[in-house]
Amino acid sequence: MKPVLGITIGDPTGVGPEVLVRALVPLFSDAAFQNLSEVVIFGDREVLQRHADAAGVVLPGALRIEPVTRLSAGDATPGRPNAASASAQVAYLEAACAALEQNQIHGLCTAPISKEWAGRAGFSFPGHTEYLASRAKIDEFAMMMAGPRLKTTVVTRHIALRDVPSALSGPEIVTAIALTARSLRDDFGVLVPRVALAALNPHAGDGGRFGDEEEVLLMPALRAARLRLAGMDLDATVEGPVAPDAVFNQALSGRFEAVIALYHDQGLIPAKLLDFDRTVNVTLGLPYVRTSPDHGTAYDIAGQGLARPDSMGCALSMAAEMATRRLKRTKTI
Repeated sequence: MKPVLGITIGDPTGVGPEVLVRALVPLFSDAAFQNLSEVVIFGDREVLQRHADAAGVVLPGALRIEPVTRLSAGDATPGRPNAASASAQVAYLEAACAALEQNQIHGLCTAPISKEWAGRAGFSFPGHTEYLASRAKIDEFAMMMAGPRLKTTVVTRHIALRDVPSALSGPEIVTAIALTARSLRDDFGVLVPRVALAALNPHAGDGGRFGDEEEVLLMPALRAARLRLAGMDLDATVEGPVAPDAVFNQALSGRFEAVIALYHDQGLIPAKLLDFDRTVNVTLGLPYVRTSPDHGTAYDIAGQGLARPDSMGCALSMAAEMATRRLKRTKTI
C-alpha cells in the first residue's frame, strides 16, 4: 500500500499553481516517485489548466484534482490578489485537512499562501504551521528547513527580532530538539542523530560578557533535552550551545545532521543561502507528513514563467519519501 499525498495549490494568484504544474510533469514520469506515492490536488482545475497552457506543459492524465473552487481568470490573475483568491487559498487548506482527518490522504504538501491576504479572509494564524498544529490538536510542533546539505529547526518563528530573547523558553527548546532528533531517525533514516543547539549571543556569550542566556537558559534546556531523549529511547547526541558563526559550518562538514536555531533568520539565512531552490519546509510534530517549498507567493514574478519549480518538486519528493519511510517503519499509514 502506498501513501496518498494531498497537495494544496496555495494562493491562486501567486506562483504556487505555476511551480506545481511544472514540478508535477517530471515527477509523473519518474518511476521512483510513482512507486512511492499517489497524489491528489486540492485546488482549482481551471487555474491549473491555465498555468499548464501558459507553461506549455500537459497535465498528467491520471492527475486527481479535487475542485474546491472554480475561479474566473479575473479572480486568479497572477500577481493580482483579491478577495476571491484570498478565500480560495484558505478553502484549499481546509479541504485538505478534512481529507486528512477522514484518512483519505496521509500526508500534505502545501504551495505558498499569502499571510496578509489569508488574514483578510479571516485566517487568524501566522501561517500553515500554526494552523495545522491547531487543527491536529497538538501542542508540540516545530518548523524545520531541510535541504540537501543543511537541516535547521527554529525555536521561534514569525516574531520580531527584539522579542526573541523574551520569547525563548526551556520547554520550547527541548521540544525543538526532541522533535528534530525523532524526525531525523524516523523520516530521514539517521540511526543515531547528532544535533547542535546554536547559541543566541556572539561567541556563545563568551562567558557572560555578551549575554547570559547560554548559561541561564540554553544549558539547562540541553540537560533537559538529553533526559527527554533518553526517556523516548532515542539514541541521539546533542551538543551546544555552539557559537552561531561556527555551528552551520560544522554541520556542513558532517559533525551534525541538524542545527537548532533560536530564531527565524538565524536558521533560514544559511539554509536559503546554501540551497534556496532545493530546501523544503517540514512541519515536525504532526501526526502526518507535511512539507512545503521554502519560498512565498512571489507576486512580482507570478505568471511570467520565472519562478523555478525546484523547491516544489523537492517538497513533493521529500513528502513521498518521508511518508513511505514512516509506513515501512510502523507498518501502518
